Amino acid sequence: MAFHEVRFPADLSFGSVGGPERRTDIVALTSGFEERNTPWAHSRRRYDAGLGLRSLDDVAALIAFFEARQGQLYGFRWKDWADYKSCKPSRKPEPTDQVIARGDGVTRSFPLIKTYRSGAQVYARPIAKPVAGSVTAAVQNVEMREGVHFEIAPGSGVITFAEPPLAQAEITAGYEFDVPVRFDTDRINVSVASFRAGQVPDVPVMEVRL
Repeated sequence: MAFHEVRFPADLSFGSVGGPERRTDIVALTSGFEERNTPWAHSRRRYDAGLGLRSLDDVAALIAFFEARQGQLYGFRWKDWADYKSCKPSRKPEPTDQVIARGDGVTRSFPLIKTYRSGAQVYARPIAKPVAGSVTAAVQNVEMREGVHFEIAPGSGVITFAEPPLAQAEITAGYEFDVPVRFDTDRINVSVASFRAGQVPDVPVMEVRL
């Protein structure tokens, strides 16, 4: 997949509207009951990168980013300000935030995940675009050091330990992450409101599968 490992300017994405989307197929039976199924194992996020009234410098930065991605052609990183940490938004990521696996004494590489819980239900979301330098990890609550005990692939979200964790050892991680997205349009409309300000009202962005 054509993907650029560059983040959409975070100051421009702040205040954007968007979030997770699910797909549910609903069949209404003659009895009045319903059957509900989904072909998607994971949610897909959509955002609007449009700018309200901003400086022309901000508008120029958005246009430059759009042109460099050639519209929908190349994917890029997006900071979802509502959900970009392994922990609560008010906290700092710690190495014990998320249980990502249990060791088997052989496997050294494990993909990052983030688990969402509500009651007895859980959803494990793959994290493919961790922020470089933000990943911490622990095995059985013992913190590991990046570059010494483990390496992280920021382009895939796979953490690889120098030595395989022991069987049944709990492997945890903490991190910040981006969402892999692309523009969902090949055209943007710019309105110049004055000599110093303009706006780009609608720039749809959609998460891509990796």
